[in-house]
Amino acid sequence: MRESEFAMWRRYSDVFVWLGLAMFGLSASLVGQEIPKGEVTKYSFARSNVFPGTVRDYWVYIPRQYDPNKPACVHVNQDGVQYNAPEVFDRLIAAGEMPVTIGVFVMHGRVPALSDQALDRFNRSYEYDGMGDDYVRFLLEELLPDVETKTASDRRPIRLSTSGNDRAIAGNSSGAICAFTAAWHRPDAFSRVFSGIGTYVGLRGGHEYSTLIRKYEPKPIRIFLEDGSNDLNIYGGDWWMANQAMERSLVFAGYEVAHEWGDGAHNGKHATEIFPDVVRWLWKDWPQPVKAGLGSPQLQEILIPGEDWKLVGEGYRFTEGPTTNVAGDVFFNDVPNAKTYRLSVDGQLAVAIDGNMRGDGQRFGPDGRLYAAAGETEDILAWNDGVAKVIADGFRGNDLVVTAQGGVYVTEPGWDGKSPSQVWYISPTGEKKVVDKGLKFSNGITLSPDQQLLYVADSRSHWVYSYQIQPDGSLQHKQKYYHLHVPDSADDSGADGLRTDRDGRLWVATRMGLQVCDQAGRVLCIIPTPNGKCSNLCFGGPNHDVLTVTAGDKVYQRKVKVQGVLHGQPPIKPTAPRL
Repeated sequence: MRESEFAMWRRYSDVFVWLGLAMFGLSASLVGQEIPKGEVTKYSFARSNVFPGTVRDYWVYIPRQYDPNKPACVHVNQDGVQYNAPEVFDRLIAAGEMPVTIGVFVMHGRVPALSDQALDRFNRSYEYDGMGDDYVRFLLEELLPDVETKTASDRRPIRLSTSGNDRAIAGNSSGAICAFTAAWHRPDAFSRVFSGIGTYVGLRGGHEYSTLIRKYEPKPIRIFLEDGSNDLNIYGGDWWMANQAMERSLVFAGYEVAHEWGDGAHNGKHATEIFPDVVRWLWKDWPQPVKAGLGSPQLQEILIPGEDWKLVGEGYRFTEGPTTNVAGDVFFNDVPNAKTYRLSVDGQLAVAIDGNMRGDGQRFGPDGRLYAAAGETEDILAWNDGVAKVIADGFRGNDLVVTAQGGVYVTEPGWDGKSPSQVWYISPTGEKKVVDKGLKFSNGITLSPDQQLLYVADSRSHWVYSYQIQPDGSLQHKQKYYHLHVPDSADDSGADGLRTDRDGRLWVATRMGLQVCDQAGRVLCIIPTPNGKCSNLCFGGPNHDVLTVTAGDKVYQRKVKVQGVLHGQPPIKPTAPRL
């Protein structure tokens, strides 16, 4: 087995640490000296809104060196006090090998039974093994604020740093995946993770992490993994293999990751033995920030290093319908306020249409007009110099796309849940017809670059459908073609706006961010937005390489390496996919 980064780091670190002293976390400079000891106090918490009805104990470690005039770094641990952590922290803080850190050691919650004839409801797996953000919200919104209401025995108030760079989180088994999930959802709140015998298996979806890590744009997380070859191999999966898969995925995606493998079973013995060295590694070079890696080759084909999201507009009620004209100006709608905005290539933002009939999805046609679905009048409009012409009526459209020949495809979701969810086609001469039915909630719609295929997002599933377009505009050979990822917090992908780039990739706005798919229907990568929202997207700028995303009350842009397709312009035949 190849030597791990951690093993090399240990081997080449200061020699005195390894001459029989490291196993105690004791620096040579402290030999014979009394180590200042922190205090540990136990509390209970029973006022959770995130996990209603639960009660739990937690312990707070405050080092002797803590100065309330400076917010302390934070270490959160699941399943209470583990790894002899207070003693280890005493020694490492005294030796200057970790910053002054307040430890918060949290037990999982339980809902007490109403009588002694019944069992409590034990929340450990629910809180720890799930892949959603409930637990990290519980920490940030409820438990850590409660910690800050306490004081040390000498009345020093507790002040905790809010920077993720100043926070570590750790745990064993389900507590380990819980630690990783907290950092995964909120790297701004926790950027340093210790995972011992982590439960990255099929209990509540944890086995998906080794795939998602490879696809997501990397996050600023430094993580240490520990496991043993005699770990569990049961109905939920093989812990030993799952932890190795995690490590390989993290390396693949460019994360700062270290590991220490042993031959132990499913217990905390090995993690406790190496914990002092793990803590040193997690906090090495602090306060320098933990940095994100470059990501997978698929992401590197798309994203420009150092080029991040830029906020270009905010304060709207709900943004939708981003599209671009031939020049590269971006137009988007604030739907409830019935306004269309124009963001020009020089960065100027202004109202283009005030009173757009609550325009939703929109695209430019080959004639230069802006075609839009008007929710207020339930028409499909074509705008020219602020004047609208009705090109179809009688249904409330959602999103649309215009072909190079001037035909328009429109989704009608079935807004009330009773009406059929349909796809309409409006010919260049104005005839309209329904060309598909049967989706749960037809939403985003776009064309392949060669305009031979139509793609339609079904928001209430994890599918984007593919159809072959016939000469008369009708659709054939319908398939559930693009398989999207679904977050733990939802039952569907929430797939909304769709766009294609010149290389044939399909970009899908979903609950998890922009899911970028290859032509064979597979998600290559996932790019989240800064506020976690995205309803639609387009490619603006003079070269159509400025990704623009509508995200609730905000609009973001980001320059990328790829160019978007303008479907109102002549078709483009992309390169064939790798199958």
